[in-house]
Amino acid sequence: MERHHHPHDGPRRPAVRHRVAHLLKPHGHQAADKTDPAMESSDEGLRTLWVSVAVLGLTAAVQAAVVAWSGSVALLGDTVHNAADALTAVPLGIAFVLGRRAADRRYTYGYGRAEDLAAVVIVLTVAASAVVAAWQAVDRLLHPRDVTHLGAVALAAVVGCVGNEWVARYRIRTGRKIGSAALVADGLHARTDGFTSLAVLLGAGGTALGLPAADPAIGLLITLAIALVLRDTAREVCRRLMDAVDPELVERAERALRGVPGVRDIGPVRMRWIGHTLRAETAIVVDPRLSVVAAHRLAVAAEHALIHAVPRLTAATVHTDHAPLDATAADPHAALAHHRHHATA
Repeated sequence: MERHHHPHDGPRRPAVRHRVAHLLKPHGHQAADKTDPAMESSDEGLRTLWVSVAVLGLTAAVQAAVVAWSGSVALLGDTVHNAADALTAVPLGIAFVLGRRAADRRYTYGYGRAEDLAAVVIVLTVAASAVVAAWQAVDRLLHPRDVTHLGAVALAAVVGCVGNEWVARYRIRTGRKIGSAALVADGLHARTDGFTSLAVLLGAGGTALGLPAADPAIGLLITLAIALVLRDTAREVCRRLMDAVDPELVERAERALRGVPGVRDIGPVRMRWIGHTLRAETAIVVDPRLSVVAAHRLAVAAEHALIHAVPRLTAATVHTDHAPLDATAADPHAALAHHRHHATA
């Protein structure tokens, strides 16, 4: 069966055009049909990680050599942070590899949430690098030392800025493409490193003008910049851990469900990220006179509409409910009422 990828970012296609597309390129939405795209996403993520590690590793090596030569504490803070950024690829790479493993009886949703754990490790690594940079800057303020070879320090700062910005763009672009919050967070982390490298350039300029405190002062500013990015990154990681999704995705899903012929009403739509793919669950209200086969067919059509409407959605559980037969009909969900009461008590 030929696979193809559907655009998810635009409005829902007209029914006729949609059916013609299916005739020309038939496809399925079974688990086997979703495995290959998921693995392709992991492959692209891993490729992005290793290329960016090579770039950041080379950047950190050049800066470390200049640190040993010049004694610049601002450049040292930037170098430590660049090295830490390169090391964050290790837990993220492990998470991408784990995410390829098939679901089993213990991990029934698979291993995609390993990316969220990797994101936590990234946040902790960034925090540790901020502590190291702050400690070095404060120590230099208390115990001043001369900074030499300012031209080399300035050149190393430019190298750090260019290397980090290239890696940031690469990681953010790939992360958004495959839906990986951890990779986007890592890219934003690299972008901040690029700005801190420019700060090192300012520190070198201040030192050249006869301001010896400029170098450690810039080191403290770098620490502040790292802390600000750390705050934003930690907030996004916590949201992912709490199963937060963009409300726009929920609105897309609701519009798609209401557009399915035969769906009279819809229940709450719930979504969660598992790695860099989405899963959803919802309920639809159908005609009570439909047969089981017809109601199931409508549920499949609803799932199909969701998969086309919501980016990165790979599966949805759609519960079919029926409209009341008459005013005196008993509520079929009455037997569950006391369970819901205990759950919310």
